[in-house]
Amino acid sequence: MAAGKLLVYLLRRDLRASDNPILHHLATASDHGYTHLLPIYVFPSRQIEISGFLEAGEESPYPQARSRVGRYWRCGPHRARFIAQSVWDLKDGLQGLGSGLSIRVGDFKDVLAHLIHGFKDSSTSVAAVWMTQELSPEEVAEQDAVAAVCSGNQVDFKLWPDEKYFIDDLDTGLSEPKDLPDVFTTYRKLREPLRERPRKVLPRPGKSSLPPLPSEASIPPQHRPFGVPDTLDDLEARLLRPLDALLSHPPEFPDGARSAHPFRGGETRARQRLCHLVESGAMTAYKDTRNGLLGEDFSTKLSAYLALGCISARQIHQELLKFEDGKDEAYRGADGYGQGENDGTAAVRLELLWRDYMRLCTAKFGSKLFRLSGFTHAQGGGHKKWMTADETTADPDQERSPEEILKILQRFQNGTTGMGLIDASQRELFLTGYTSSRARQNSASFLSKHLSIDWRYGAEWYEMMLTDYDVSSNWANWQYMAGVGNDPRGDARIFNPVKQAFDYDKEGSYVRTWVPELKGLEKPENVFQAWTTNSTRLETCGLADNVMVTDPVKRIEFTVDRKPKGSRRPFWRRRGQGRGARRGGGGSHGQAGSTSAEGPDGSGAHPRPGSGAGNRSGHGSRRHEPRGGAGPSDNYRAAPVYFVNGNGYTAGDWHGGHDARGRGNYGHFRRGECWYGQREGFQPTYVPVLVYYHPPPNMGPGVLE
Repeated sequence: MAAGKLLVYLLRRDLRASDNPILHHLATASDHGYTHLLPIYVFPSRQIEISGFLEAGEESPYPQARSRVGRYWRCGPHRARFIAQSVWDLKDGLQGLGSGLSIRVGDFKDVLAHLIHGFKDSSTSVAAVWMTQELSPEEVAEQDAVAAVCSGNQVDFKLWPDEKYFIDDLDTGLSEPKDLPDVFTTYRKLREPLRERPRKVLPRPGKSSLPPLPSEASIPPQHRPFGVPDTLDDLEARLLRPLDALLSHPPEFPDGARSAHPFRGGETRARQRLCHLVESGAMTAYKDTRNGLLGEDFSTKLSAYLALGCISARQIHQELLKFEDGKDEAYRGADGYGQGENDGTAAVRLELLWRDYMRLCTAKFGSKLFRLSGFTHAQGGGHKKWMTADETTADPDQERSPEEILKILQRFQNGTTGMGLIDASQRELFLTGYTSSRARQNSASFLSKHLSIDWRYGAEWYEMMLTDYDVSSNWANWQYMAGVGNDPRGDARIFNPVKQAFDYDKEGSYVRTWVPELKGLEKPENVFQAWTTNSTRLETCGLADNVMVTDPVKRIEFTVDRKPKGSRRPFWRRRGQGRGARRGGGGSHGQAGSTSAEGPDGSGAHPRPGSGAGNRSGHGSRRHEPRGGAGPSDNYRAAPVYFVNGNGYTAGDWHGGHDARGRGNYGHFRRGECWYGQREGFQPTYVPVLVYYHPPPNMGPGVLE
């Protein structure tokens, strides 16, 4: 009897059976040469804390999965639960096809080496290992380690292209990563019309079409000292077990508050969510609602599914086509059915292209994505002196001591800074694993620009807390908002969180929902900064001694009076067309900027001292004038004085060109299985970063937030 040839399929962020190139190939090709298939998902010890899987009395051979700067857990409870649900849903789905999924924990190389060794005495031996290729540094290291184990054991190894993105890698027109334009607009124009670009979705494998699993008795168990549970509840419990006490004084879930992201993980739920968005008309309305703060349908909430590969971008595109072309009766009742592409569906496609672009930037640029200096400044943080809570690295002349910075970080994380929009966002994030794109922008700007704290604390905190965390999106967005990424204005762009609150939470409903202590305050300006409330009202509401009133981390003077004049031309018109089809620039879909009185980015941005800001007393400062756009109507103007540690400086002039949303994600590239097509043997190439990058229009890890 001939020996069996086993193919091991190591899954990471390709947790779907439909539109899965590897499964499709195995189900349709008659000459793949393998007698058995063993799909395996590994919870990686470097990124997810796995000490909850230890057998009684055992110690882990791996260090804790903590971040480098803030020492936070790499994966927090919300994402851990979502991943577990997604893995289990795929397990159920593969079982329904006559296959299955084995779950393991540890380092990829250890899991694979144990597996290969365990099959050596079996009639079925490991003949090959396949993975889907990824480009960020840790994932590249995993691929290299797996390749080394395979090489040492005479096992074939193959990396497959990652096809969960909008435009297939072979269709990008790029022969090497360095050919990617540094300006997104240039790349976008090369790919338009976007509606025609994606390849067709691959069908789900038929039942019993995949090679069978090896016998259960022949599959080696999880290697010691860990054990793997056999139920989803136990899996979730083991993942969550080490993740207690994330904050010393965590916020409580407010009465009446509802998560904007109550969704469970998995391919099944991703499909349900996508169909709901089309049927309900949310896709059609997306362009108009995406800056919302409360509710489930103001944005797609598909980013967590996209990040894990529970759904692919071209599957989203396919459903949009059915709706636009009137080809699916299930969507007949939705606004715009059968009427072609509309502003909402076009905006969704553009967001998906942004996701592609960030991944391509990951291939082009190096691990600068994780540097304090970013990818636009010299090593060491550029010209800016960042404050840190680390006594060993803090500058001797740091304005606030490391102990003070640690306390500020803790208040930022538990939502007690005294800045209403920031506090609401941070509490929502901690309690639900989600906060909106608009809130993320403001929080990142507040920590890095207003407080001058090392932006990596924020990026790492979001890595832990976000359900929809994506390495490239998260880190590039934080760089952008910190002024060390691809923002041409760099450090000069500062979001005014008070103005932003007036623009996007006019009545203070969002802030009151997540910071219930402030519900008794009537005026929005008091809700957005409680310290501005008169003493009588504070006493009545029980806030007179609240730290948000007595010691706000930041005070921003802001007046509510006349609507500014509209004498100036928009910045994007003076500098060129801008991004096109997005907020902050004209384009093929005729979108204007989503601004109010302070610019196409709606940021209420102000220059920092020394950037033409005027004198400290505020004399001679000018009102902010409109930059054009079609965002929220505005009856407010920023006062001419900011207060930084008690020292005022004039707000002065500023220029707004685009909505802030960091794009361009910079990681590693390694040789894989025809990723670009014609460059076998390509190694990372680093090229000088261009001076000007067009910033994207909306921030949010996962892009299609």
